[in-house]
Amino acid sequence: MENKKGLLIVVSGPSGAGKGTVLAHTIEKYPNLRYSVSVTTRTPRTGEVDGVNYYFKSIEEFEQMLKEDKFLECQKVYDNYYGTPIDKVKEQLSAGYDVVLEIDVKGALDVKNKYPDAVMIFISPLKRSTIEERLRGRSTESEEQLKLRTDSAIEEIKQAVLYDYIVVNEDAVKGAMDIVSIIEAEKCKVKNNKKFIDNLIYGGK
Repeated sequence: MENKKGLLIVVSGPSGAGKGTVLAHTIEKYPNLRYSVSVTTRTPRTGEVDGVNYYFKSIEEFEQMLKEDKFLECQKVYDNYYGTPIDKVKEQLSAGYDVVLEIDVKGALDVKNKYPDAVMIFISPLKRSTIEERLRGRSTESEEQLKLRTDSAIEEIKQAVLYDYIVVNEDAVKGAMDIVSIIEAEKCKVKNNKKFIDNLIYGGK
């Protein structure tokens, strides 16, 4: 079969769901998958590389990109902007790579509006108590912050019904295999193989 355009995969989930770990295992098992690198106006942290961790831009540069509608989605977190550059995503998809965006629910729904064929996956912990346990294990938040993050996580889980799939992260490797299975199933859908079918019908032997 010919090299087809890649899938755009949007992954969301609450803090403490283990999204990063699951996706790291997924990329190990499915090398055609590529992370989308976001644009941000925040200052690079030690060890971060422009174009690898983020594309670092000034506020003026970011706002100009925003005016030119160059983002699939974007948001402002505290005093910094974050956005998914549409040209980079299209470039990777056209090259046949599957592209994964790890973004929050609001950003995910913005992407779905602009790119209806996006595959929406929600990663959830097995139990509600897991959220607080994982957040507490980070030892970076006060009790008040923990409660706020836990409450926010529950609100995000309510939005899971808007997604195509839910992956329960009881085990990160199993979660990764579930995502690989989703990707492979999507690639077998008739809507993603119309050119192949047309070639069978009209393309001769």
